Amino acid sequence: MNSSRRDFLRSVSLLAAGSLAPMPSWGFGLENKKLKVALVGTGVRGTSFWGKRLVETYPDILEFVGLSDINPGRLAYAKSYIGVKCPVFTDFRAMVTKTKPDLIIVTTTDATHHEFIIQGLEMGCDVLTEKPLTIDEDKCQQIIDAERKSSKNLIVGFNYRWSPYNTKIKELLMEGAIGKVTSVDFHWYLNTYHGASYFRRWHGLREMGGTLWVHKATHHFDLLNWWLDSDPQEVFAYGALEHYGINNEFRGDKCRTCPHKDKCNYYWDITKDERSMDLYVKHEEHDGYIRDNCVFAKEINIYDKHSAQIKYANNAVVNYSLTTYSPFEGWRIAFNGTEGRIEAQLDIPYHSKIEASQEELHAAEMDQSSGEMSYEPIITHKLWNEHKVEQVGMERAGHGGGDKRLHDQIFKHPNQQDPFERAAGIRDGAMSVLIGVAARKSVESGKPVRISELTDLEPRAERL
Repeated sequence: MNSSRRDFLRSVSLLAAGSLAPMPSWGFGLENKKLKVALVGTGVRGTSFWGKRLVETYPDILEFVGLSDINPGRLAYAKSYIGVKCPVFTDFRAMVTKTKPDLIIVTTTDATHHEFIIQGLEMGCDVLTEKPLTIDEDKCQQIIDAERKSSKNLIVGFNYRWSPYNTKIKELLMEGAIGKVTSVDFHWYLNTYHGASYFRRWHGLREMGGTLWVHKATHHFDLLNWWLDSDPQEVFAYGALEHYGINNEFRGDKCRTCPHKDKCNYYWDITKDERSMDLYVKHEEHDGYIRDNCVFAKEINIYDKHSAQIKYANNAVVNYSLTTYSPFEGWRIAFNGTEGRIEAQLDIPYHSKIEASQEELHAAEMDQSSGEMSYEPIITHKLWNEHKVEQVGMERAGHGGGDKRLHDQIFKHPNQQDPFERAAGIRDGAMSVLIGVAARKSVESGKPVRISELTDLEPRAERL
């Protein structure tokens, strides 16, 4: 094994573990070697964030050696859109065998993450997966077992940790600004543009995405685990499908052919979205995936209302909710501590001057270009003292500026120490998923669910 490859493996190992130890350089410049990357799953996230952006931003650091997807039409489009000349494969194992990548990036449907993660590790590759790690406890345990047997490493791409605004919250908590955190109120609102999109895509089927308790809320649960620096211990939850799915008197086959276009507030004209047409509609014949499905389809079997109470191993208690049909998109959080309270929020229209439409706001968040820095308040209130309002930098593009910072840490600065421990590995991925799995089980059983009952991971009062 040459020195540059040893450096790379060591760097990925430390990153996946979230270690504070110094991470050595990969050494590509010394031996003129690039990281060989293979991508499986060429949907919108794979082709943009984990595809086109990497090619354009890090051409001197990495090269794509293969793309894989079950849809040959989408593969051809992805190759052109990403801007690579590598071969494409409908057979994942054939791709890995032939191209011998250093790193496999997994951006397939959530229900298949475990297949490619496990195969990648067994075939001698390091693996980076989009969130969520997987959709249920059995698949989670399979991934845990595979990672333990392998000499390779697994990274989970949690980007919200890297947002400057979210990092400031972490900094205040680490400094003990409000003493020991005892409880948290965390509420996330998806608007009728973004929230509805989950119900017209494959995410509306629990067998594909594990419900939004897993696919979407994993983002939020990971933030909580990271902010509180503790593992979840027990979850009790309520959930229901009361707005989308069967909760409407009319429905259509898909938006393009729906006879109810004129009276449906959720009508979406996909033909005006060039990217969606090129990526999905033009290749429906290969796998039958319809991107503009009806949000009132009878097959939808996930929840659109979510409320959970999470007990942590360090005795903190979290009250969490996720709404999927809000008039606006944003979130609120409050940390109560032994010495005070921290309040933070983003995009609440009654408290912020927001001129863009809800559709434009979501498009800006998904945009991978560098966003302009704006400033939003975080309030710290000490017991028996006046509150303090601090204006904190926040970027609109790329998930609050988290996307580009995550990429830079993985591919550009793996040797840079991070005092905020934002790198996420398999345990982080598992613990965030297991909260969602426990919430889903609690809704179905009407009983609290202990995290230790789901896999062999034992919750810790302090994350390692």
